[in-house]
Amino acid sequence: GLKNYDPQKDKRFAGSVKLPHVTKHKFKVCILGDQQHLDVAKKLKIDALSVEDLKKFNRNKKLVKKLAKKYNAFMASESVLRQVPRLLGPGLAKMGRFPSLLSHQDDVMAKINDLRSTVKFQLKKVLCLGVAVGNIKMNTPELMMNIQLTVNFLITLLKKGWQNVRSLTIKSTMGKPQRIF
Repeated sequence: GLKNYDPQKDKRFAGSVKLPHVTKHKFKVCILGDQQHLDVAKKLKIDALSVEDLKKFNRNKKLVKKLAKKYNAFMASESVLRQVPRLLGPGLAKMGRFPSLLSHQDDVMAKINDLRSTVKFQLKKVLCLGVAVGNIKMNTPELMMNIQLTVNFLITLLKKGWQNVRSLTIKSTMGKPQRIF
């Protein structure tokens, strides 16, 4: 939780930080690509859509929303990225799922692992933030590293640093919350 911070007056912040260890294993990615990326996606057994598939959506809000809910993230080839707003409308951007750029030099699996280990901070109207910093399969040093990096990044986003922090709590899915600050 935060304090001395008014989301109405003060600037709301958003930022993402890449953690050293992968946090989300059940993370579905879809590639919106040209032929080269579609072939790579097929080899790696990753879902992919071509420009022709995107044209079938015909800017239908319900279908775009359904697509956005199905995946955690999207990646698009340079040629396709420019066409995404025209083909699908503003639906993906509104849901915070606008595709990230995938160039032909990029290693697709490395890029997906980057997405899996990136956490996003976004302050909306409430003063509580929650982010996934680890999972059950991680050992203590890995968790500590991720938590330390996440907390330090959050402090850099805040206007007054530690003065804006009311409390920091760590919680596993079914476990009791542990307050660390």
